Amino acid sequence: MQNKTLTELSELLHKGETTSVELTRHFLDRINTHNTQLNAFISVCEVSALAQAAAADKQFENKTAGKLTGIPMAHKDIFCTKGVRTSCASKMLDRFVAPYDATVVEKIAASGMVMLGKTNMDEFAMGSSNETSFYGPVKNPWDTDRVPGGSSGGSAAAVAARLTPIATGTDTGGSIRQPSSLCNLTGLKPTYGRISRYGMIAFASSLDQAGPMAANAEDAALMMNVMSGFDERDSTSVDREVPDYTATLNNSLEGLRIGLPKEFFGEGLDPQVAANVETAIRAFEKLGASIKQISLPNSHLAVSTYYVVAPAECSSNLSRMDGVRFGHRAENPTDLLDLYQRSRSEGFGAEVKRRIMIGTYVLSAGYYDAYYLKAQQCRRLISNDFQRAFQEVDVIMGPTAPTTAFRLGEKTNDPVAMYLADIYTISTNLAGLPGMSIPAGFAEGLPTGLQIIGNYFDEARLLNIAHRYQQVTDWHKQIPRAFA
Repeated sequence: MQNKTLTELSELLHKGETTSVELTRHFLDRINTHNTQLNAFISVCEVSALAQAAAADKQFENKTAGKLTGIPMAHKDIFCTKGVRTSCASKMLDRFVAPYDATVVEKIAASGMVMLGKTNMDEFAMGSSNETSFYGPVKNPWDTDRVPGGSSGGSAAAVAARLTPIATGTDTGGSIRQPSSLCNLTGLKPTYGRISRYGMIAFASSLDQAGPMAANAEDAALMMNVMSGFDERDSTSVDREVPDYTATLNNSLEGLRIGLPKEFFGEGLDPQVAANVETAIRAFEKLGASIKQISLPNSHLAVSTYYVVAPAECSSNLSRMDGVRFGHRAENPTDLLDLYQRSRSEGFGAEVKRRIMIGTYVLSAGYYDAYYLKAQQCRRLISNDFQRAFQEVDVIMGPTAPTTAFRLGEKTNDPVAMYLADIYTISTNLAGLPGMSIPAGFAEGLPTGLQIIGNYFDEARLLNIAHRYQQVTDWHKQIPRAFA
């Protein structure tokens, strides 16, 4: 049951061959059995999930059920969920119960899907390995001595181990795509503004974007149909018609122009990862696509640019977590300054503190022009590179991550090495473009991913490309042996 696609599960439910309650119990049992090995969930909502499932079954009885009605799913614990703890994997919000639902949560609930629980993540989405969580690191189902990637590592591990059919994630610098690569999933970061950020606790407001993490492209397309759309409560939401992302999945790839940036295939890329990407590119050639070498000359600026812009925005966003308005409150403060200092010192982990300090520094008087303003100028150069490239090609492809999953603890004492895990994904966020990662083979038993980057609001094309590739390969069907 756990290996079926969303379409297959929907068919079973609509034919009456199973019920939503039975399906939900099945996945709750898998969570109860396997979550201790993976630490993928922070909160499991058994009572409310079964109640939602029972309500879904009534819709089937009344013939009012939709395509996704009754199918279980999970939310990354960065989305506000009314009446359920929303922690961002931080001690700062350990006891925070959201009084409202995020727009994404509302939309998915309205589709009739059943929320199994909230998944683990890097604290406030800051990390590339899911080791900064207050609740402990998430383990990769392919090798529990290795990281699942971050920050959406809990969602990635949960879907990869089939503890849930699908999950939401967020991507600020690669946090959907990189863990999808490391866990053998299909993960999509939409165009900035395509999905509402209302109720999604902000890390870096000009970079954050929600998206689906799924076993395959068709499942991701079904979720995109539900998640996408304008929201007047989000000032960054784009008022643009939402297509049916499943309608074009089977379109031909004849004539598709694929660009391969030379900068994505240089030093630091694991040879086996590179070989797998090259094999995938050849498969697209057989499907009718043409290949062109391109250049993104300013891509080498992406990591340094990102680690000025993102910390600056996080420093501003997290200033509200002060023990007065939101978050952990220190006991018995001697005065207001002591309350602020100890509440934030006790509530935030080391990586979050590091980024707040960097962000505060680059925004401070005397350094703003030298760092933050310069980073925004570099951001424009990176975006311009992509627009020039899209005059020559339809999509850009390359590796999602430079290596397979690294071992737990391997990079925790070297922040720069950790930051470089997102070297191929960060530029997409800086430009606000859509990007996705799809399974593209294995290296010494560990998954590798192919990244596909499109022009603005080209998610349907990306999903079409991914789906056609998955029709001629079976990498996406591979499941960790211990969780099959």
